[in-house]
Parts: sequence; structure tokens; C-alpha cells
Amino acid sequence: MAFQGIIRLSLDSPEHAICVLGTEICLDLSRCAPQKCEFFTVSSSSGVLVDIHNAVPVTTSEDPAMTRWSLSEPMDVLVKMTSPSPAIDGDKYSHGCWELSPQVLVSYYEPDEDVPMATAELYLTGIVVSLDVDIYRSGQVEMASDKQAKKNWIWGPSGWGAILLVNCSPPDMVQLTDKRTTKVFFAEEVKNLSQMMLNVQGPACILKNHRLVLHTSEEESEKARVYRPQEGSSSTFELVLGPGRHTYTFAPLESHLKETFYVEAIEFPSADFSGLISYSVSLVEESQDPSIPETLVHKDTVVFRVAPCIFTPSTQMPLEVYLCKELQVQGFVSAVVELSEKSNSQVASVYEDPSRLGRWLQNEMAFCYTQAPHKTISLVLDTPRVLKLEDFPMKYSLSPGVGYVIQCTKDHRVASIDSIGNLMVSPPVKVGGKEHPLGRILIGSSFYPSEESRTMSKALRDFLCAQQVQAPVELFSDWLMTGHVDEFMCFVPTRDKSEGEKGFRLLLASPSSCYKLFQEKQKEGYGDMPLFEDVREGQLLSNRREAKTINQLLADENMRKQNDYVEKCINLNREVLRRELGLVERDIIDVPQLFCLEQLMNVPSSQRTKKLYARPYFPSLLRVIVMGKDLGIPKPFGPQIKGTCCLEEKVSELLEPLGFKCTFINDFDCYLTEIGDFCACANIRRVPFAFKWWRMMPQTQA
Repeated sequence: MAFQGIIRLSLDSPEHAICVLGTEICLDLSRCAPQKCEFFTVSSSSGVLVDIHNAVPVTTSEDPAMTRWSLSEPMDVLVKMTSPSPAIDGDKYSHGCWELSPQVLVSYYEPDEDVPMATAELYLTGIVVSLDVDIYRSGQVEMASDKQAKKNWIWGPSGWGAILLVNCSPPDMVQLTDKRTTKVFFAEEVKNLSQMMLNVQGPACILKNHRLVLHTSEEESEKARVYRPQEGSSSTFELVLGPGRHTYTFAPLESHLKETFYVEAIEFPSADFSGLISYSVSLVEESQDPSIPETLVHKDTVVFRVAPCIFTPSTQMPLEVYLCKELQVQGFVSAVVELSEKSNSQVASVYEDPSRLGRWLQNEMAFCYTQAPHKTISLVLDTPRVLKLEDFPMKYSLSPGVGYVIQCTKDHRVASIDSIGNLMVSPPVKVGGKEHPLGRILIGSSFYPSEESRTMSKALRDFLCAQQVQAPVELFSDWLMTGHVDEFMCFVPTRDKSEGEKGFRLLLASPSSCYKLFQEKQKEGYGDMPLFEDVREGQLLSNRREAKTINQLLADENMRKQNDYVEKCINLNREVLRRELGLVERDIIDVPQLFCLEQLMNVPSSQRTKKLYARPYFPSLLRVIVMGKDLGIPKPFGPQIKGTCCLEEKVSELLEPLGFKCTFINDFDCYLTEIGDFCACANIRRVPFAFKWWRMMPQTQA
């Protein structure tokens, strides 16, 4: 008895075959048909379904078994079983003995005859060999109604396919009992794993002659691990597939087998990894003759997609604020703590080596999340400029359940824009009829090559594109000293999604708006009012700033030329943002801001060039900490008009009518000293999108 895809019936003796549930057997009826017969009928017992395709019945009857079909027309007669057989050939045990019962009868008829001239018999034994996953993305493992569907992964609201989460635990925090074969999972960690169920049923006399193998390709085995619970332990799992292990052979089958495996991904999709991983279970018939090779008799395959890394925009509500608590930024810390209390966000302290000055917290790390139907995991994505993992204490300060993943880049220079800090996410947008329900990633670049140009590394850019759900947009940021897009733009939520409204505003730095404001104050008679009035002289000297008046700034032609250049750079980005995010002018708010051009700082002398880069002249009003309707904005130390900073007053006039509460944080050192910039000492974990990423169509870079 063998597994067959096509069965050729015989009139000389009954045919015997094994049918795997979920598969169809094609019957060859014509070869054994008597020469004078022109018609046939097919009948089947309960548990066996017969479908006839590509043919029209010659006569019909209320009883399908009495319907006659023509032998002269090509046709497909397909047979499948709906339940496994308790014994071989579907025999029934009765009165102390096995009674054979043919499950398919094919009767052949001559023209105008009611009695069949001959009958062919087929005996079937149904077995189950099924590998099942959460194909319908419900959070539960279900058997697919269509076995072929399991082999494909389809995007969209009507799509299907199982999802894997990446293990986001730092390598040195994973508890291993044996690095080669077993791993210990805490109960909460098991919930992160995707389940894969294997079900084998059938008569023992059939199964014992076959071997069962679970397998994947060698390449895909490097991307994920498959575990099975170890007997006698609730927390220890045996590694069956993973790096260096792409096949697993089960012990000889003696009876039914039903087992749950647990799967985790090792890495996110990338340029070299599509994110798709397939697993198969193969039933192999072992030959009794050593000279005859084993035979593959059935194979069932499922496909997983590794969940992408998804970044959240500043318009999402905050969950948790991480702060670098250094002595020199205590004013900043207390102000952010107060903001977090207003938005009901938890504050987590991060203590960092003072020699690093907290710069890594924003420049090298970004909070994001990854999601499957059964679990959502928040994580920190780290693009380190320092190669040693132990130099980064962030992973030890994370709240329970928050993961930590390293995405290495090739360029580790401090001055590079090759880091996750040079990344921003737009709110959800609709552009040209196309929805971007998870927003779009915005990354800074040089736009054109030159000896001095800096750009995000190809490895990091390719990684962002490979996630497929937040189609990246390239912006021109190499004109900035830091090269980071968040120094000239910011998104704030308006919560107004009425017709024509997008529910957010884009804030853009505008030197021309700043000059216009200062010119107005000059005409009002306040031209002698200085900037940086409340800043100590030593602070100004260490940051190469002077307490110039409005009149002096407006008369400085060199400063004007520098800001004309900056305005051109920002306007170039303005057009890109309008086009790629579908914005109109009412979606954009111009925020007064001045810049000055300086030589690249914080780099070895060998890396310095003659090119000058833009740096905010006063603390950037675009480096906003967005906590819902509460905004933490760097105090700009602008000219005091009647006891009020005219820059603060202008920004409040622009934002408060939209329902925002502006808090201007007084911490000059935090912004302009070696720490880097205002937000370098804080990072915010935000609420994930309500929209599920697998319901969208995949996206690529525009």
C-alpha cells in the first residue's frame, strides 16, 4: 500500500491507497473501462468525498451515486477523505472480526443498460499529517481549510499567514542551560513565541513504517529558532531547529503524535533577509530493501513572516520617559518630570557614564515596537557608535517587557549622521490616494555626493526599507552640524481630523519668520533689547555666543547670508515633505529660528573639513518634547519685551490656539554644551499604532 497522487483503477482486483487529509487523489477511470461501456457512476461511503470536474452529467438523479457521466469526455475525478481511519482501509470491527468495506465504487455501463457491466473498487485509509500555525492572524493556531494557502503569506485585510516576533532580549541576558540544545524561558517570555502545532494520526501499522522529519532551509535556519517543551520541565525548552540545525528527525512513530512547537525569530528583515521563513514536515517511507532509497510520501509546509520594527511618531501619546540624570542637566530633568506627570507618563531614570554625557540616549537609540496578533513588544533599537555592548547601560534600565536590539552600522564616527538619531516618523498620511497608516520614516542625507558629504549608511537605510511598512523618505540634512532632521522640523498632534484636517501640524524652522519678528520689534522701539540676557558670560564664551541686540543682529549681513542659505535648505525639504506626505501650507507652521555656520565640532582634527555647517544660534525651538498637548520647548533666551521673551510669546501665539500648553525649559548648558542638544538626554516610549501592520499593503522607499 502506498501514497498516490493518481490511482489507476482495475477490474481485476481492488485498489488500496492511503489518503492524507487535506489532499486529493485523482482517479484514472478510462484505462480499465470495458470497451463497449460509454458511461459510469461513482459512489462513496461516508467520510469520503468525490468531486467530478470539467464534465457535464449525461443523466441526473436525486441520488448522486446514480448520476451517469460520459467516458468520452476528458474529466478530473477527485477523491478526498474528511476524517482519519481508525484502522487500515477504513475497516470496521464487528462481531469479533474486521469487515472490509470498499469506500469508492466505480460502475461502468453500456448504452441503454441499467445494470453495470463491471465495477472497480477502491479501498482508502485516511491519515493526518498536518503542520499548523496562526494562519488567520487571530492569535490562535487553526487548521487551514486550504493546505496550499499555508505555503503563501498574503498582505492586506483579507490576507493570511503566521507572524514571528524577534527575540529582543540582549544576548548576555538570555538564560541558557546548554548553549547547544536547551533554553530557559520565563512564563512571560513564552507568550512572545509563536506556536506551531504538529498533528499526525492514522493506523499504527501504517505510521510505524515511516519516518517524520521537521525541516527548513539552511539559510532560513539562521534566522529563527524552533523549540519543543522538555519533558518534566515547564520552563526548559529543547532547541530542535536554529542556526546550524535545519533538520530534526522524530523518534519512530508508534501511535498518534500531537505536539506544539514554539518559534522565535533571531533578526528583523533586512536587505539580505526578506522576513519570510518556511517550515515543513515530511513523511518519508522507509524502504525494506537496502538497495531502494527512501520515498517522500507527503510534505506539509507553513510560512511565517518576521514582524517588522515599527517606529512611532511624536504624535502618539507617551507611555514612558527615559532620562539621563546627570548633575549638569538637573534643570532639564525636573522640567521633563513635571511634563510627564501632566501626561500621566512614567519616568524611568537612566544613569550614564559622565564621559559620554548622555549623547547616546537620543542619538543612538530609538524606541519602537514589533507586533504579532498574540503580542506587542516595545523595544529599543540601538545603532551604537561604540562597539562594546557593555558601554551601553540602557538595556539594564529598561522597564520589564521592553526589549533591546542592536543594529550595527559601518560608520562609528561621532560626527556621522549614520545613526538612528537621524530618523523621524511622520503621523499617518494619505498621499495621492495611497494610505500610509503607520506614517513614513524620514531620514537625513546629503542629497548629492562630495568630499565632505555625510549620509546614513547603506546598511541602516536598507534595514529601514526592508521593514516595508513605513516607506522611507529622504530629506536633505547634511547642511546641519549634527545632520539630524529633528533640528529643523517636528510634528505635533492636533487631534482634529475633520474634513481637510490631518490631525497634526508640521513645525518647520524659519529664519525669515525670525527676522520678520525682530524687524517688528525694532519698529516698535525695542531694537536695543539683547538676546541671552539671563545667560552667564562664561556660558556664552564657552559656546561662542555674544549677547547681541536686535539691532546688531539685523545689521549683521554675514549672519543674514548664512540664514538665507539655511532657508534655501529648509525650503528644499519643505517641497519634499509637501509632496511625499501630501501636505498643504495650512498643515505647516513656520517657527522663528536663527542659525549660524561653524566648523564641524566634536570630531578628531583629521576628520574636520573647511566646509561650514549650520548650528542653531539660540536653543532650537524645534527640538520639542511632545507629551500630547503638553510641549516641552527649549528656552530660546530671546529679547525680553516688557518682561516676556518675544520668541516664546510668538511660539505660544502659534501653538496655544491649537490647544497646546507650552513649557519653556531653562537649561542653556544642556542645549549648547558637549551634551549635544536639548533632547539628547531624553527618549520617549510611545503608544503603538492601533492599526495592525499586516492589514496594509507592503511599501518601499519612494
